[in-house]
Amino acid sequence: MLPDNPRRVGRLTMPTSILQVENLVKRYGDVEAVRGVSFAVEEGEVFGLLGPNGAGKTTTVEILEGLRDPDGGQVSVCGLNPQRESTALKHEIGAALQSTSLPEKLRVMEALRLFASFYKRRRNPEELLERFGLKEKRDAFYSQLSGGQKQRLALAMALVNDPKVLFFDEPTAGLDPQVRREIYDIIEELRREKKTILMTTHYIEEAERLCDRVAIIDHGNVIALGSPKELKQRSADKTRLEVRLARPESDSALRSLDGVADCRVVDGGYVLHTQRPPQTIVSLVKHLEAQGNELASLEISSPSLEDVFIELTGRRLRD
Repeated sequence: MLPDNPRRVGRLTMPTSILQVENLVKRYGDVEAVRGVSFAVEEGEVFGLLGPNGAGKTTTVEILEGLRDPDGGQVSVCGLNPQRESTALKHEIGAALQSTSLPEKLRVMEALRLFASFYKRRRNPEELLERFGLKEKRDAFYSQLSGGQKQRLALAMALVNDPKVLFFDEPTAGLDPQVRREIYDIIEELRREKKTILMTTHYIEEAERLCDRVAIIDHGNVIALGSPKELKQRSADKTRLEVRLARPESDSALRSLDGVADCRVVDGGYVLHTQRPPQTIVSLVKHLEAQGNELASLEISSPSLEDVFIELTGRRLRD
């Protein structure tokens, strides 16, 4: 628990967690973007806020960074209150936002040196260029960088003050799959170095691959929290069947098949969750034969975080 009096949140009263959020609330007029969010992040942990666009992830992160004031609740980052001790906090954290915009004629090395000048504790810019694969671009203008290079530069700038906590807000949004994997490799390297990272994402594979623990957020609420493995165990008694058919079928008809717990239409196919896969497959084949339809493909897999989200909300993560 955080101290009752937020004025006391400082180095001497720091909770055991390096980052702690309790009953956080933020409103924009009549819209309650964050509705009592609570979670804690331990030192050296990669913690993910997973949810659709508009779920309240970015607002939560901006409050933790000291960029927005909450309307209720308490937060502590590195033992500091982000709103009351923002000057001290900026030396302890690094951030890469959803999009970084720099002057077009600013050179890569100039950007790193400029950001380094803002802090009392600084990393060697030459080492950062090497680490993030930007050495050959040191004299390039920002406007000459590709989307992936701009994001790598944003991550390098986030590390320029050797922060205790890193905030990555949708770090791979809008990037092609190959560049996304490059960013994953960088974050995994930071994870091995025991950097504390709070990241937001709406990519299931990102959360499963990178995060030690995940808080699933929807409509400003934390609806589930735990490791990806723990969360997927919520659906451990079910198997995922991804089905594609020669002709469309009624999802209600597929939902009535033997053993099926639910059925969703996904990208032109159907995702069925079943507690008895063999019986469901037999029932499916018999149904299709009776309808004069054919099975185009069938994939069997374990439940994913997407399946957990569907169970909790009744809709897909990116709806």
